Amino acid sequence: MSAIRLLVLGAIRSRGRAHGYQARSDLESWGAHEWSTAKPGSIYHALNRMENEGLLAAEEAAVSGGPPRTEFTLTGDGEREYLSLLRDALAAEHDARVDVVSAGLGCMTDLPRPEVLTLLRRRLESLEGWRSSVLEHHDPEAPVDEEIGAVGEVLGFWVHSAESAAGWTRSLIERIERGAHVFAGEEGWRPSGIPSREVPGE
Repeated sequence: MSAIRLLVLGAIRSRGRAHGYQARSDLESWGAHEWSTAKPGSIYHALNRMENEGLLAAEEAAVSGGPPRTEFTLTGDGEREYLSLLRDALAAEHDARVDVVSAGLGCMTDLPRPEVLTLLRRRLESLEGWRSSVLEHHDPEAPVDEEIGAVGEVLGFWVHSAESAAGWTRSLIERIERGAHVFAGEEGWRPSGIPSREVPGE
């Protein structure tokens, strides 16, 4: 899956209605341009494409002292697509792209707490399963196998990466179980990514 669709839908959804510059500015304020493909060109391309797909509705809005701007809102299909992408990102397999997992984590409070825990446990199972499958062919404690040479380092890297990701996911699950964050349906919840600052032109 593509992180850009999840991020753009999440940015629009967090405001309820937003024009392209607002979505871009919000994503940049989250640092998404550093760890994903959420660059200006891809953001505007995603907006236009998802409008054509019926996931976003566009409406011209007058701007004082300037030309009208196109504002976007999620359609019913857009809401369903957003939640589907979010669920997929949180339960992503061991080989999922980092930007996809990051986008899911950043938007996870848009789902109920019990569901997020279920999805994260599913990801944890995938990470632990992948680690076990690699260990069937590679013992990190064994002497260097000259037959496979540097490939052994690749296997060791996979094991270490899986252990690290699984450990972090396990700790996140524990934090959420203890009450970290405010999730959908809970008192005080707000859509993920609510901007912390005003964007020029609002």
